[in-house]
Amino acid sequence: MIEDVSRRVVNRVRVEFGLNLSTMDRVTHGADEHARLWLAQDTDGARYAVKLSGGGTAAGLVVTAYLAGQRVPGIAAPLRTHDGRLCVDHDGHRLSVVPWVSDQRALDGPMTDAHWRAYGEVLAAVHAVPVAEELRRMLPTGGAAYPSIVATTRAMAERLRDPALVDPTGPLVAELAAVWSAEAGRVSTLIREVERLAVDQRDRTGPVVVCHGDPHLGNLLLGADGQVWLIDWDDAVLAPPECDLMFVVGGVLAFAPITAGQQRAALAGYGPADLDPARLAWFLAVRALDDLSDWTRQALDPDAEPADRGRAARIVRGLVSPVGLVTLADAALRDLDRRH
Repeated sequence: MIEDVSRRVVNRVRVEFGLNLSTMDRVTHGADEHARLWLAQDTDGARYAVKLSGGGTAAGLVVTAYLAGQRVPGIAAPLRTHDGRLCVDHDGHRLSVVPWVSDQRALDGPMTDAHWRAYGEVLAAVHAVPVAEELRRMLPTGGAAYPSIVATTRAMAERLRDPALVDPTGPLVAELAAVWSAEAGRVSTLIREVERLAVDQRDRTGPVVVCHGDPHLGNLLLGADGQVWLIDWDDAVLAPPECDLMFVVGGVLAFAPITAGQQRAALAGYGPADLDPARLAWFLAVRALDDLSDWTRQALDPDAEPADRGRAARIVRGLVSPVGLVTLADAALRDLDRRH
């Protein structure tokens, strides 16, 4: 059954994409605050991911259409409208439709060795495609937003040092202030090294390829016989391969750490990879600061639902845990120091 709130989307999909949808079920997992996603089914029984995106650009749709055209495995190509567009404007949001390829998220498992190998193979195939001029014009450079990420992190640290903010009636705020206080040294180190290594990287030559930008297990779907699909390309960038491979080497998600065996299987699928430790550490540190500040912001949002604030706070705790991204980035930077 289609809810009234979705009916206008259904009508727009019919007019623009020629699909007659019979059901629309809201999908609530995912971290994108600016998007709404539905699992839809048409009258013939085919299923689709129908998405309204409010942030970013349509670059992710252009990338997936291009990669599918290059026969990269594990890519679900977006449908085109009657006049060939990849999306249409709908109330100020981008409306797109992609085939629904699997119900099984990698985060929910189980991932076999074949899945891990296929994960590496997909990343390798993506990194191997020629960078078309259209993509070169559209895609941002991976990590280019680091100055604003650093500024946001410093502002959040300052905010949580304000005693007036630590309200005894708000235990969540007090807890987050305590987390940031305990992590002040590591956060300062990450900021300092991100800024220092950014300068060093300008003088370092290396390949720049199409990167997914966020290929963690939450954006990986599983199929039979070890097949995988890499979805949600909204953060696609042009960057060195380390921008994606940090998710294989470190795992990044505290609640889904990658074991040594899983890492070996993924890297076996990827093939020879001459990883630059400095680039890897830099991308890990940038991501750690971005996640720490953004999830803290969501946990502090007084207008958010309590459940959403609690989930954000749990993610913050995970980021600073022994298997969390802050810890991974700090360890990578320390290892880099030991190498020199």
